[in-house]
Amino acid sequence: MFVLLLILIVVLFGFGFLNPIWWVATAVLVYGATRYGRDRGGGRSRSGSSDLGDYRDYQERRNRQERWDRRYSRQNRARWRREDRRDHEHRG
Repeated sequence: MFVLLLILIVVLFGFGFLNPIWWVATAVLVYGATRYGRDRGGGRSRSGSSDLGDYRDYQERRNRQERWDRRYSRQNRARWRREDRRDHEHRG
């Protein structure tokens, strides 16, 4: 299927030298093919199941974000407490 799509794109691009409207058709075809491929999960995954690979990617991103939030929220809380103490000392 991919080979046929690639051949069609090359042929339409070649026709574009005769009439530029074919370049527009080629651009629409390429855009549609990339959107369709992205919606389907981007092709084959190494694990054999695209859904499982997508879920593992999601888990990794979520875990990374949680670690980042835990690390920097602790540091920020301590800094905010110090700043609050300094503000109260200067006011009173």
